[in-house]
Amino acid sequence: MDIKLFSTFEERTAVVIRLLVVVSVTLAMVIGPELARGRVNTVWVLVALTACYAAALAVAEWYGRDIAPSWLVTAVDALLVLTACGLTGGADSIMVAVLPLVVIASAVRGGALVGRLAALGVGAGFTASAVLGADPGRPAAEPWLAGAWWTGFLAAAAVLVGVLVQRLERQLQEAAESRAEHEVMLEERDLRARLLAAQQARLDGVRVVLHEFRTPVASLTALSADLAAGRLSEQSRSTAVALLAEHAVHLRDMLDGLADVAVQEGSPIGRVRERNVGLAELADAVLDAAGVQPHRRQPSITPPDASVRCDPQRLRRVLTNLVENAARHSGDAPVELDMRHTDGTLVVEVRDRGPGLPPGQEGVVTAKGVAMGERRGTAGLGLWIVEALVTAMHGELTLLPREGGGLVAQLSLPLPAG
Repeated sequence: MDIKLFSTFEERTAVVIRLLVVVSVTLAMVIGPELARGRVNTVWVLVALTACYAAALAVAEWYGRDIAPSWLVTAVDALLVLTACGLTGGADSIMVAVLPLVVIASAVRGGALVGRLAALGVGAGFTASAVLGADPGRPAAEPWLAGAWWTGFLAAAAVLVGVLVQRLERQLQEAAESRAEHEVMLEERDLRARLLAAQQARLDGVRVVLHEFRTPVASLTALSADLAAGRLSEQSRSTAVALLAEHAVHLRDMLDGLADVAVQEGSPIGRVRERNVGLAELADAVLDAAGVQPHRRQPSITPPDASVRCDPQRLRRVLTNLVENAARHSGDAPVELDMRHTDGTLVVEVRDRGPGLPPGQEGVVTAKGVAMGERRGTAGLGLWIVEALVTAMHGELTLLPREGGGLVAQLSLPLPAG
């Protein structure tokens, strides 16, 4: 329990006990007025004053206000109880039972030393009340003995309460220290987790970029070797030069993505760079980048002159991975690339005649590090990269079995207004 909350609980408990004592004394006076020892009117005046005092403290506590310091409240409590003891029989008064409550309250509020001093003061005051309020004819030594007895009892109670308060304060301090240590441990664990996540994200980003460099670099190597050896016709040379230019642009975009990995949060997909791009031009670039031979290409664009606003570098990376997978698994069968733009949505289907996927593996194959079929044992990043890019573009990728054998990779991508 918090120390402040404990202090509030203690004050409210004292208020409730004070009210209960007033009610108990009132009932005792109603039932047995002889307890006043012939001073009924005086005792009732004292009870009324005490009731007003207790009610005022209760109202102040209810509204969270302090109308007097705690030491003064304790002193007034003691004075009222001692006065009641003197008026109702001294050592024989029923009010003697309230004295330990006054001492306990002072020890709780002020600590062990204050409680012991209060016990001695209240004990001395009770001795005086016992002597002054004793009935005539009683032995003179009895009030003094009763005062000494109750003084010792109150001192012992103060010592015991002081020990309990010190132990409770020590336990509260230990609990606070333990809670602080636990919070520090949680903060350190959270910091380690965030650092590890950031490091893993940067590592994933580098792996993605290296994976994506593989296809254009391989194509550049083959084209440059053919050009250098003079093995191409004039028309083929023109086509090869155009492909080299496209690969150079693609590599530049990939380097921009690598820069994003270095300076931002390590995201493997980089920043969004939107621009208008023709779907026919994009389809040719994707088929070229994936290395699909002309006789195996079956592109379809609807409408034929469709142009969309998107991040072509991201979209090209997605489609290149899908087409490359389709070409690799289809043998010599055609690779169909169907692109439809309707109502602000781009729907792309890459269809192959490969072995397809085993039942239930449609979601597993897009996980990082998963490679199947003849690619088993490789890095398994291709479809994971596709999934990450599609998610970043708020699209949806679905892998479906194709009637007659093969696989259909269907991409649905919402596009911004051009």
